[in-house]
Amino acid sequence: MTQTGNMTAMSKAMQDCVEACMSCHNVCEETMSSCMQMGGQAQMQVMRALMDCSEMTRMCADMMMRRSPMSAEMCAMCAKACDMCAEACMAMPDDPQMMRCAESCRRCAEMCRAMAGAAM
Repeated sequence: MTQTGNMTAMSKAMQDCVEACMSCHNVCEETMSSCMQMGGQAQMQVMRALMDCSEMTRMCADMMMRRSPMSAEMCAMCAKACDMCAEACMAMPDDPQMMRCAESCRRCAEMCRAMAGAAM
């Protein structure tokens, strides 16, 4: 990317965070599908966490890519949604998809927290 107007190239840290968000979004979507096949009342709480995390990570990536002035605050909220989702997924430690999702959420939360503390 080149500089055009006040649009500067995204930092490597921001690019990595966008990728972590998109990866987490995809894993959450896959995990929702897996969760729906399982059924059961216990899954409802997990489904809510997955939906919140899926939406937040997608929106967070979009906002960083367009250099929204609200990116840092969005990253902080996204980290919280990822933490909640990871915790919900950890309730099913025997399910490999849930563990994959929890890991992706944790990685995304960590990167989003770092971005929230950085100047965008």
